[in-house]
Order: sequence, then structure tokens, then C-alpha cells
Amino acid sequence: MRQINFVIIFVICLALVLFGIENTEPAVIHIVEGIDLRAPLSVELLLAMGVGATLAWVFSVWTQIQRMLESGREIRQRDVRIEELEQDVQRYKVELEEQQRLLPASQSRTEDVEITEVFAAK
Repeated sequence: MRQINFVIIFVICLALVLFGIENTEPAVIHIVEGIDLRAPLSVELLLAMGVGATLAWVFSVWTQIQRMLESGREIRQRDVRIEELEQDVQRYKVELEEQQRLLPASQSRTEDVEITEVFAAK
């Protein structure tokens, strides 16, 4: 993979050098009124590409920061939801234990009633 990266970088640098050799005519850039910059066309275009690449990088970093903040917010919301669900599970466990404690008592009462009915019928 490093060799492929090296070849790509080498080809791009070679293209920039050839571009610079072919475009040496001076050109004027009007920055603001009264301020003019005179430089070879290749230098001006390379500077423009550099500024564009820098702005693209800044925008990329900005969007990554926004994604990180957004994912952090989602993680906090999920943590809160998990905490709520864990509390619900604990509450349901306590309710289930209480119901199980009450359930055998009600079953024994039913058996007592059935036994009494059997004795009364005989």
C-alpha cells in the first residue's frame, strides 16, 4: 500500500512540476481595489489550489467535530435510556418477588377450601 501511495504522490508532484514549467507567463491578480499581485500563472494556480485544499480540510474537520458532538449526545441519551430500563427491570423483579410470595399462600387457601368441600361432601 505504501508503494501505491508513493506512486500516486510522485505522479501528482510530477504533474505539478510539468504544469509549472509550461505556465511561466506572469499574470496579475486583483486582490482588492488598489492591491494587485503579479506572479507566474503556475504559482497563482498552485496557491489557489492550496487555499482550496486547506478550506476543504477545515470543512472536513468541522464536520467531523459536529459528528462527534452529535454522537456524544446520542450516547448520553442511550445511557439515560439504559439506566431507565435497568431501573424498570429492578422494579419488575421486586414486583415479581412480591407476587410470588403472595401466590403460594393463595394456592394453599384454595387447597384448604377444596379439602373442606371434600370432607363436607362425604
